[in-house]
Amino acid sequence: MALAMRLIQVPIILAFSLATFERALLASDPDIISDFIVPPNYNGTVDGTFFTFTGFRGIFDQGPQTIKAGKASSVEFPALNGQSVSYAVLQFPPNSLLPPHTRPDATGLLFLLDGTLEVGLIDTKNNVYTQKLQTGDLFVFPKGLVHYQYNSDPQLPATAIAAFGSASARAVTVLPSVFGTGINNMILAKSFKTDVSTIENIKTGFTTH
Repeated sequence: MALAMRLIQVPIILAFSLATFERALLASDPDIISDFIVPPNYNGTVDGTFFTFTGFRGIFDQGPQTIKAGKASSVEFPALNGQSVSYAVLQFPPNSLLPPHTRPDATGLLFLLDGTLEVGLIDTKNNVYTQKLQTGDLFVFPKGLVHYQYNSDPQLPATAIAAFGSASARAVTVLPSVFGTGINNMILAKSFKTDVSTIENIKTGFTTH
């Protein structure tokens, strides 16, 4: 868990400020008054095909070399509009990391289909909760909290399925929010009680990956 704990030292103060602010502004998907929503630009017949998503066919045929997230949100699957649910298939090659991020719009429920994963989340009081998941385990990520997933196995991949309580569960990654938005280095140094050179080194490492 050493890497996991080092990840937690990423600029937590500012990350939580951003996450808390977004949680205050954003609510869950609004209720709809009809059974379902057909997008105005949908030209097909509203039959069983409209309610079917085929984008995951063949997704398990070949393992990716980098982390791959196959999504079924309202963008890819318009029938989800107004249904407050979406889905993702996450494929982790050996020794791969999905870095700290938040989902301001939705709770996430992760089901580990194959392999092992180290997961963690941080609450608004800076408490850290970690777990090493085995195949068949479920883990819940409450809405708006910073969290991550890491496949620490040097040889075996891992595959997980994630369900979200929103039709468009967008992700906000911590590192770009902090180091990729042009915040003055002095401001960051003072915020994290370090020096400018340390911030510059972090930014250099971030921009070269």
